[in-house]
Amino acid sequence: MNRTKGDEEEYWNSSKFKAFTFDDEDDELSQLKESKRAVNSLRDFVDDDDDDDDLERVSWSGEPVGSISWSIKETAGNSGSSHEGREQLKSRNSFSSYAQLPKPTSTYSLSSFFRGRTRPGSFQSLSDALSDTPAKSYAPELGRPKGEYRDYSNDWSPSDTVRRLRKGKVCSLERFRSLQDKLQLLEEAVSMHDGNVITAVLIFLKRTLSKEILFRELEVRQVALRHLIHFLKEIGDQKLLLDLFRFLDRTEELALSHYREHLNIRDPDKRKEFLKTCIGLPFSAEDSAHIQDHYTLLERQIIIEANDRHLESAGQTEIFRKHPRKASILNMPLVTTLFYSCFYHYTEAEGTFSSPINLKKTFKIPDKQYVLTALAARAKLRAWNDVDALFTTKNWLGYTKKRAPIGFHRVVEILHKNNAPVQILQEYVNLVEDVDTKLNLATKFKCHDVVIDTCRDLKDRQQLLAYRSKVDKGSAEEEKIDALLSSSQIRWKN
Repeated sequence: MNRTKGDEEEYWNSSKFKAFTFDDEDDELSQLKESKRAVNSLRDFVDDDDDDDDLERVSWSGEPVGSISWSIKETAGNSGSSHEGREQLKSRNSFSSYAQLPKPTSTYSLSSFFRGRTRPGSFQSLSDALSDTPAKSYAPELGRPKGEYRDYSNDWSPSDTVRRLRKGKVCSLERFRSLQDKLQLLEEAVSMHDGNVITAVLIFLKRTLSKEILFRELEVRQVALRHLIHFLKEIGDQKLLLDLFRFLDRTEELALSHYREHLNIRDPDKRKEFLKTCIGLPFSAEDSAHIQDHYTLLERQIIIEANDRHLESAGQTEIFRKHPRKASILNMPLVTTLFYSCFYHYTEAEGTFSSPINLKKTFKIPDKQYVLTALAARAKLRAWNDVDALFTTKNWLGYTKKRAPIGFHRVVEILHKNNAPVQILQEYVNLVEDVDTKLNLATKFKCHDVVIDTCRDLKDRQQLLAYRSKVDKGSAEEEKIDALLSSSQIRWKN
């Protein structure tokens, strides 16, 4: 076939096949090798079948399958046949299958590089292939509603922010910079009636507003103010709390908050001096009396502690040798101090600071409280004579009588708790006025004589017979019951 020189030049320039030149060979060959290496390197990441790595696949157009130019053409030409391509992709494991296909669909494309793996057998994304982390799907992220991304753009309104805080979702409050926005956020939180949300907003306002502005705005918002006061008490921020009360002119609450600071002072002498400064604060009348008593009590405890520590170390006092102290008396309550004095200093004169009577008069301790505490202390020491003297009184004629402000039934229970002898228990059980209570206590603590005498006085033969089975056989109590049952002088009622 004869062609003119112009036709030949037009043929070679328009055809996809070019004439052979030494200059073009190196460029074309290097491009093909580079393209092959790029595709093979990607297949090392995304393809699990190692048997096909050494096969070069060529499309009907003469371009290597997997090259960048081939992928672009395939993406543009076969966008509508993705389903057919997926079916044919399942049979791509053998080289012979490609020979049977009229035109194989693409197994690689630019879009496949940036899509996540959606099912087993599909390829990883390019970012997953080039990283060491396992494959992960990005399709759900791309399909999320646009509203979800507003978390990261800080596009929430105050009402939306409060609702999200109430649901426990994390959202930043830093975007609310102006005072108006911050106050609107606080109003929304208060209207929601959720204490946790209100406290969260108050923490943000406390951090971003000056004290003067914060106090001024909260003064007209009582609900938020109460939440802030409670929060400051919980975290122990006494300094800011005092400043707040001072701003609000709440003198009594200011004084109480100042007094509460003594709990943080460990040294007894320093705590005593601090309490002395609290006496002149504007407390109520009742609270002022308590503050004064607290200061006086600590002052005496310091004196008693120093004296008793010296006596204990000297080892010359019998009570401290037999019963060593287990703890210091400092900072103890008034009742504990009274018990300590009744235990170690019961017989001291009234003029000493450690005397129980002195403590009773100084702090106006009620008789019931004093008797109950003194009884527990002396019964623990098994000082039964002191117990007896505690309840013995004399009238103006000189007659003695036992009287218990706490009731003798409680005296019996305390004595039994401290393992008092039966004779002591029976004496105080007999002093119980209520008959049923007396019988119950006597039966409970096995005061047999009291039970027998009470049944005799009640002329209750059946109860006496029933109690006969509870005493030991052949005991003096059984003989006493038999003598009463056989007596003809008693007129039993049953």
